[in-house]
Amino acid sequence: MFLGHFGAALAAKPLAPRASLGTLVAAALFLDLVWPALVLVGVERVRIDPGNTAVTPLDFEHYPVTHGLVAVVAWAVAFGAVYAWRTGWRRGAVVAGALVASHWVLDLVVHRPDLPVVWSGPKVGLGLWRSVPATLAVELAVFVGGLLLYARATAPRDAVGRYALAGFVALLLGIYAANLLGPPPPSARAVGAAGLGLWLFVLWAAWIDRHRTSGTAAPA
Repeated sequence: MFLGHFGAALAAKPLAPRASLGTLVAAALFLDLVWPALVLVGVERVRIDPGNTAVTPLDFEHYPVTHGLVAVVAWAVAFGAVYAWRTGWRRGAVVAGALVASHWVLDLVVHRPDLPVVWSGPKVGLGLWRSVPATLAVELAVFVGGLLLYARATAPRDAVGRYALAGFVALLLGIYAANLLGPPPPSARAVGAAGLGLWLFVLWAAWIDRHRTSGTAAPA
C-alpha cells in the first residue's frame, strides 16, 4: 500500500493536533522508511517479478525486520516511547505508535501471503493486490478520507499552507499512477534507492504543517 499510509497519517491529525504532520507521516511510513536501507545492504530481499500481482511486480522475499508482525509491535512501542520521551505527551505517543502498527494492518489487506508473523513464518496477506479496481477503491478511499479529515482539522496560515498541501497531494497521486502504469523497476537496488526518497515526504509534511493551524477557518 502507498496512498493508504499517507491517508492514515493525515487522518491522525485530529487525534493528535499538537503532533507535526511530519511526525505522523514518519510513523505511518516508518516500516517503509527503514526497509529500503535494509534492502540496499542485503539484510532484507525483494525480487522483481512482473505479474507477481496485478498491482505490483515486487516479490517481497524476506523482510521480517521491518514487516514481521512481532518486529512491527516492537517498532510501534519504540516509536511511541521515543515520542513520549521527547515531548512528554502521552496521547501523541499512543497515536504515533498506533500509526506505526497501522502500516502492517494496511499491508495485510493488500499483500499476498508474504508478511511474516514471526521471522520466517507463518506468512499472511489478504491479497487485494490481485485486483487493480479493488485496490484503487480501497487506497483512494483511505487517502481521500484522511485528506478530508486533515483539511477539516487544520486551516492554512498562508499561501504555503494551501499550495504546499495541494502539491503534496498531486505528487503522491502522480507517483501512484506512474507505479501502476509504468514499467517494472530495473532491479532490487533501484527499488531500494528510490524508496529512500520517501524521507523527502516526511520533511515536506512537516513544512506543510508549520504553515497550517488548527481550526476550520484561516486566521485573520
